[in-house]
Amino acid sequence: MKTYDQFFELAKATHLVQVLPDIQDKLDKALNHSNNGNLDRWLAAHELLPNVSTSVVTLDKSTVCLGSKQDLSETQHKDLLKGLKALSPWRKGPFELFGTHINTEWRSDWKWDRLVPHIAPLKDKLVLDVGCGSGYHSWRMAGEDARLVMGIDPSLLFVMQYKTIKKYAPDTPAFVLPFALEDMPAKLPCFDTVFSMGVLYHRRSPFDHIQHLYNLLKPGGELVLETLVIEGEEGHILVPRDRYAKMRNVWFIPSVPELIKWLERMNFKDVRCVDVNKTSVEEQRATEWMDFESLPDFLDPNNANLSIEGYPAPRRAIILANK
Repeated sequence: MKTYDQFFELAKATHLVQVLPDIQDKLDKALNHSNNGNLDRWLAAHELLPNVSTSVVTLDKSTVCLGSKQDLSETQHKDLLKGLKALSPWRKGPFELFGTHINTEWRSDWKWDRLVPHIAPLKDKLVLDVGCGSGYHSWRMAGEDARLVMGIDPSLLFVMQYKTIKKYAPDTPAFVLPFALEDMPAKLPCFDTVFSMGVLYHRRSPFDHIQHLYNLLKPGGELVLETLVIEGEEGHILVPRDRYAKMRNVWFIPSVPELIKWLERMNFKDVRCVDVNKTSVEEQRATEWMDFESLPDFLDPNNANLSIEGYPAPRRAIILANK
């Protein structure tokens, strides 16, 4: 795909160069040999998008904004809206394309605002964004002047959403590849900063996940880990019996002190918690762009401090650590 030509050119000047043939092979298999029955429909939706130049690219504000309303004709606006809607649900954002606001399920900008004052500057850095979804945070990382942002997420819908944004910001060095973390080399210590946000609690083996993140960081590099936590002291861990907030694949939710211990056990240094935030129904909710169940449906209707299963309501922490 031409979408990734720039990625391969930029990656040649980094330590990623040694694994580019493997990345190319996996990319081809994911995109050209997928058995996802929706892929043709998503590709057709992408073809509806107007072929126009973008007058504005704004990556350093809450809404990732591409183009202005005046760039499109009335017919082009209708085609744009139809194409974007066909790529629903949009979960991470917000985005605005040529005056069309994509009101995503998550106000991902709120999370970004909570973490960005604390992290090491991303200017000229090689960055990995694990489980990045449509790439909202990857775009914000590029807005911080990162040299190259490699986002990875196995969902082809999210990759198609990224491809839509990339169409109108072709020179921005942010990329979303259809990979899981397990598709990355087991040991390639080349990234200056590695983000893992909203992933750890989905892993059956959190220590394997943490080890893989460690192995991809260069010495002195920074891990930005954002995940669900519970209140409590060291040793406190919630293991849901079945679902947590209607999610099946939630395995371990530690307390902050316990999570810090995990990272220290895996040889991270200077481990510190920079934010703990109870997720609000203003930050995660259904919209016209994601009209399925969302956080208000996941909470006890009589007690917003509990999930619908009776566990503590979602609370998220941001942990920074260095290799």
